[in-house]
Amino acid sequence: MTSGIDHENTALIGEAALWLATTPKQSRPRPAIVETKERFGLTALEAIQAIREADLIKARAG
Repeated sequence: MTSGIDHENTALIGEAALWLATTPKQSRPRPAIVETKERFGLTALEAIQAIREADLIKARAG
């Protein structure tokens, strides 16, 4: 059984999470899932993981 996440993309997920955490919503050109899929080449599942990680980054910072 697999998780559905390509573990080779873990670094990209982290990069996307950092971008999401540091880029204000009004500065993003599209919804988070669409933007992270296209900007970082992630799958929908990986984009969701990046959003979760971004939420954790923001929670730790504030």
